[in-house]
Amino acid sequence: MSTDTTPVVRERTYSWDDPRALAKQVEGRTGLEFLQALVSGELPPPPIMATIGAGVESVEAGRVVFTLTPAEFHYNPIGSVHGGVYATLLDSACGCAVQSTLPAGVGYTSLDLSVRFLRPMSTGTGPVRCEGVVVSAGRRVALARASITDTTGRLLGEATSSCLILA
Repeated sequence: MSTDTTPVVRERTYSWDDPRALAKQVEGRTGLEFLQALVSGELPPPPIMATIGAGVESVEAGRVVFTLTPAEFHYNPIGSVHGGVYATLLDSACGCAVQSTLPAGVGYTSLDLSVRFLRPMSTGTGPVRCEGVVVSAGRRVALARASITDTTGRLLGEATSSCLILA
């Protein structure tokens, strides 16, 4: 039996770039060009991605994939990844899928997000992927769908989102 009473110190430090400077990098680029610059590392990730430790794996017109490895700092009080982490990944994937279809000078904002939590996520889950795809797009509103899966392809959560196109 261990007699070590040394308390475990849990600490996390991270940094991020100025989000206003990143937002200015959208100017003159299509949504796809901007997102590709994030994937290639030409542009730094948005602060929210640094905060939760997620990254963009790939992007193409109408589709984006984020990755995340669940960590203890993502946990809620009952010992699993907090629903807000699911929602952040799903919202980001839906919104960026829409952004990837937009011409230069056109933006978007989320109108709604409907999230379904299907299975728990924990440090034992291993890396997860969150794929967002555009389902339909009109002149003013686009509908996107996203799903979070583990390395075996099991569905952990999903969402749909309507995005307002800001032309």
